[in-house]
Amino acid sequence: MPANHGGVGRYVYGILRGFDPDQLDLWLAVQRRDADRFARIAPWATIITVPPAFSSRPLRLVWEQVGLPFVAWRSNVDVIHSPHYTFPIAWRRRRVVTLHDATFFSDPEVHRLLKRRFFRSWIRRAWRLADAVVTPSSATAGEVERFLGAPAAIVEVALLGVNAHRFHPPTSAQLHDFRTEWKIGADATWFAFLGTIEPRKNLVALLDAYAGLRDELGPDCPKLLISGGRGWDTAALARLDALPEDSGVIELGYLPVESLPALLGGAVAVMYPSLGEGFGLPVLEAMACGAAVITSNRLALPEVGGNAVVYTDVDASSIAAAMREIHRDVPERVRVRALAIGRAALFTWTATATAHVRAYRDAATSR
Repeated sequence: MPANHGGVGRYVYGILRGFDPDQLDLWLAVQRRDADRFARIAPWATIITVPPAFSSRPLRLVWEQVGLPFVAWRSNVDVIHSPHYTFPIAWRRRRVVTLHDATFFSDPEVHRLLKRRFFRSWIRRAWRLADAVVTPSSATAGEVERFLGAPAAIVEVALLGVNAHRFHPPTSAQLHDFRTEWKIGADATWFAFLGTIEPRKNLVALLDAYAGLRDELGPDCPKLLISGGRGWDTAALARLDALPEDSGVIELGYLPVESLPALLGGAVAVMYPSLGEGFGLPVLEAMACGAAVITSNRLALPEVGGNAVVYTDVDASSIAAAMREIHRDVPERVRVRALAIGRAALFTWTATATAHVRAYRDAATSR
């Protein structure tokens, strides 16, 4: 689990909340810092803490290969589910592995070399050695098969869900508090971006699009609020660092989840012009907040957005055109917002968890 519990953290928490405790006996192997939170989310599960000596990332991988199989064997576990690519190779009972996306093969240039080699290697192993593989979309399963051939494992597509208690249209009080905390102004409007600043999020093109739109609209142009951790998109980070104070761009950094409904649901549009996603959870979360989302039609994103988002190509001029139109056409914006809320309601963590239990059972009964 990353320290900020984003991304894979929301995935793990989601399926835990979706599980029916009567369907399986569950052990959770977690870092000590996360044990209390896991115990609150799944009080019916048995918590196993990784020894503190293995807290660094390389040593956690060592413990996964050596310590986890021993603990699972001692607990008489039937299936180990590894929720983020890597898994214990020495475990000789059943293995289920989640592969979140295939961009390490389809768009290798958006990942750093070491990360690309690492995850390609583990995806190949899982495709060949796991008893069942879980993917968050049909697009991801199809892309892995396109590059690696037919799987030896059973493949279960488990579309992700959204936590409606956390992601919902913002109240007027939430919007007021958000505006006050970030000094946005009582009447200001904004476009929003949510995600780690990494190359596949296509932030450079978004900044170019916004700069052109701001030149065109002048003072009527909404601000651009950027939320997310600073990743490894050096070109985007350099652009952000060089922006003048009057650029209209405000970098918020990593926001607590409690602030996201206001950021997303209060925006003129949420911008997610990604070069490719295994699912696109920020798109779904923005839809649940009643946002008009502008995103690309790459890989899994149409499985999430359906007809309830606005699609754009990934170049700056196309992104700017979509921003201009959604800003100008208020009735269309209202229509897209309503469609988004309805479609987001179809994605539940209960359904995601049910698909995972199906994968566990299929793995347990496979030869």
